[in-house]
Amino acid sequence: MDFRKVRRMQQRIVRSPEETMAFAGKLAGILEPDDVLTLSGDLGAGKTVFTKGLAKGLGIQEMVSSPTFTIIKEYRSGRLPLYHMDVYRISDEEDIGLEDYFDQGGITVIEWAENIPSWLPADYLNVVITRLDEKARKITFTAHGPRSEHLYREIMKDEDTGN
Repeated sequence: MDFRKVRRMQQRIVRSPEETMAFAGKLAGILEPDDVLTLSGDLGAGKTVFTKGLAKGLGIQEMVSSPTFTIIKEYRSGRLPLYHMDVYRISDEEDIGLEDYFDQGGITVIEWAENIPSWLPADYLNVVITRLDEKARKITFTAHGPRSEHLYREIMKDEDTGN
């Protein structure tokens, strides 16, 4: 059981994959080295679409795809490296060195992080994507730790100003 304190939770509705990517691209603009985002949602909810938006916002030139069978894909052509992980097939008991990426100066995105709670760092922003209909999604952010709390406040500031 994870006893880390959950600080805040915020939701946003996006109406299309393009809007999901645009929102994630704006989030990329406030990310800093060693930020960790966890992504949860059913198959096809939009986790990889969200990650593609982050990559675009970071200026990554490579084509981003789900690392389902490779577990980790690294993208280094942007302003910060992006480490995209899919741990759907990994259990909490397996140690495959994922935590080695958390302090490498890049952005770490972990899909299906609920499968490896004991491997997560103390500070991360959890993003849950829920399908509302064919195109619309609800994106829920939960901050875990002081850095993710700062990201949360920045997301809220953008929401409050309509940016």
